[in-house]
Amino acid sequence: MPGMSTLPLRRHLLLASAGWWLAPSTLRADTRAPGTTMLDDSMIDAEVPRFDPVPTPPATATPGKPGDFGFLDGRWRIRHLKRRGDKWDRFDGEARCWSILAGIGHVEELLIPARDFSGLGLRMLDVEKRQWSDHWVNAKSGVVTTPGQTGSFEAGAGLFASTYDDSGKTMHSMGIWDRIGDGVCRWRQVYSADGGKNWRHDWVMHWRRVG
Repeated sequence: MPGMSTLPLRRHLLLASAGWWLAPSTLRADTRAPGTTMLDDSMIDAEVPRFDPVPTPPATATPGKPGDFGFLDGRWRIRHLKRRGDKWDRFDGEARCWSILAGIGHVEELLIPARDFSGLGLRMLDVEKRQWSDHWVNAKSGVVTTPGQTGSFEAGAGLFASTYDDSGKTMHSMGIWDRIGDGVCRWRQVYSADGGKNWRHDWVMHWRRVG
């Protein structure tokens, strides 16, 4: 993402089987974890931010279904925490999101006026594989990142992973949707240089619905 970071992670560049098809009226799948807690802004407001542990992706992913991303439909205000080297940048943004193609697709338009940045998130469900992929388009480039991050929803958290090459070294990245509740959710971007043994937070978004 020009002006945002040099790491090539998720937000940087910027007909179905009858047995499990869902009607449009049921698109808002319940992806919330039992006992979901509200977002705690003090975690990102602290001089040294506090982060929840990074979940471990499952050996066998839960099959995706239409409407898994329905919890994001609507308009949102977002608080951002973004790593800048050894420092952290805090700023506000907004988004509007909607489901498409009866829930096998989902679109997010993200706007960050304070950083002159906008982009589009595109999530698509491979109907045959029942696997979600998460792609990003930076408005300054208009290029869809491929192959995107692939993943699933596990115990109320969406885990979407990818790998990339950094000067000959394989890096792992993951986008995490969690703290999913009524009118709230969180997205985190993390990366690892040791095969997922240790993760480093790069970007955190606290989402609150406004419409």
